Amino acid sequence: MAITSANQLELLQTAEAVAREKMIDPDLVIQAMEDSLARAAKSRYGAEMDIRVSIDRKTGRATFTRVRTVVEDDAVENYQAELTVAQAKQYKADPQVGDEIIDEVPPVDLGRIAAQSAKQVILQKVREAERDRQFDEFKDRKGTIINGVVKREEYGNIIVDIGRGEAILRRNEKIGRESYRPNDRIRAYVKDVRRETRGPQVFLSRTDPQFMAELFKMEVPEIYDGIIEIRAVARDPGSRAKIAVISNDNSIDPVGACVGMRGSRVQAVVGELQGEKIDIIPWNPEPATFLVNALQPAEVAKVVIDEEAGKIEVVVPDEQLSLAIGRRGQNVRLASQLTGLDIDILTEAEESSRRQAEFAERTKLFVDALDLDEFFAQLLVAEGFTNLEEVAYVDLDELLAIEGVDDSTAEELQARARDYIEEQNRKAIEAAKELGVEQSLFDFEGLTPQMIEALARDDVKTLEDFATCADWELAGGWTTVDGSRVKDDGILEKFGMSLEEAQALIMTARIQLGWVDPSELETTEEDEENTEEETEE
Repeated sequence: MAITSANQLELLQTAEAVAREKMIDPDLVIQAMEDSLARAAKSRYGAEMDIRVSIDRKTGRATFTRVRTVVEDDAVENYQAELTVAQAKQYKADPQVGDEIIDEVPPVDLGRIAAQSAKQVILQKVREAERDRQFDEFKDRKGTIINGVVKREEYGNIIVDIGRGEAILRRNEKIGRESYRPNDRIRAYVKDVRRETRGPQVFLSRTDPQFMAELFKMEVPEIYDGIIEIRAVARDPGSRAKIAVISNDNSIDPVGACVGMRGSRVQAVVGELQGEKIDIIPWNPEPATFLVNALQPAEVAKVVIDEEAGKIEVVVPDEQLSLAIGRRGQNVRLASQLTGLDIDILTEAEESSRRQAEFAERTKLFVDALDLDEFFAQLLVAEGFTNLEEVAYVDLDELLAIEGVDDSTAEELQARARDYIEEQNRKAIEAAKELGVEQSLFDFEGLTPQMIEALARDDVKTLEDFATCADWELAGGWTTVDGSRVKDDGILEKFGMSLEEAQALIMTARIQLGWVDPSELETTEEDEENTEEETEE
């Protein structure tokens, strides 16, 4: 099979036909033909040669050329693809090192094997071009809704025809027990588009929270125009969902706009989601207010937020408990997803019992440590004193403000509290020494004797040991495991140490040990501040 004038135009016709069928650039097909012919020519003339093929885009004529590079006299390694300056003078008047000498060679006569190999190269190149086109087309549609037609089902996964390619809807991305038959129309959210060896893979979802958000954007013009924003979405696919919205125009009610006239807009979304019940909630920048809205229809009596731990306690009337929690914990779970906080729900009776237990515990502490009668200890707790340090080192006027406490009584209270603390410190120091704590840790400022004892019991006995600790090891923290937040207890957490305090202490220890240069630390902080200022601007 030689490339003669009889089949030169046939090359162009074939390239155009393939390009039209695969919807790719004809030039890509011609380039693939050039590569395949060049590979076939190398097998004829020798693999060491640099053979190139150029097909004229108008006439279809294929030109075979050999390319040789001019190199230094002692640098010739491949005599078929390189030549010296002296040899190059036969072809060029003033050759320079690096020049390319190009001369035409006769077209090859492709045998059956070579022709088959050329065909495979062309098909491979065409497939790659087709995959690139599909990936480029669908990568920009990630995060949008797409319509398609069901082609078939494979092991519970639905293969969807989306026009110029196929997509897959995995069984765990389907709503509930919904099923599809071939040729059914389907609407889904493009969750991911990946470039894989077998071609671009488009992954669809009908359970993703953003699917519902995009449906609302289609049904509510105000969301599409940006007048109303969707700030958070939480779903229990096929059952219930919550969506938080806010309006940038005070004259437009975001909840009413999403519901629509007689519920027309929200019902269109509900119908697409197989009857999923949707709570539309006004978003609020105040976490407590937002949470009260998120727990609707339950009524909330009180909200207590622990921002450091990322937890929130909600107190509800006894009769509202089941409504706040919801069936199988659904309502509180969705509210937690919506707000991004761990929510503990207590009844008013449970909260009262806990407060009474805390009151009794603090009363007992004052009775035992300060040798007070129960009534006087309760009086201290009622006035807001929670520990002995507050009694020992508080301004004397605060104790005098308590009814029935005079100067001598206040001074006696503080003396007893200080004596008790000093005795506890002495015992803690002795215990720490017995555990093998080195003097470097005792000399380090910022740690109480009780803290040093706690560190020693956790095998932190030197300043070097302390400097290698992580902040969360000291202050505690939270880790997300399988979607649930798990508490990590800190060595010094019971002493009320925060993450910021732990970070400062650890960094001070590292500076004292010479592990960290304070000047470099200051430079880093200045850079961070400048970056923050630039971002704000």
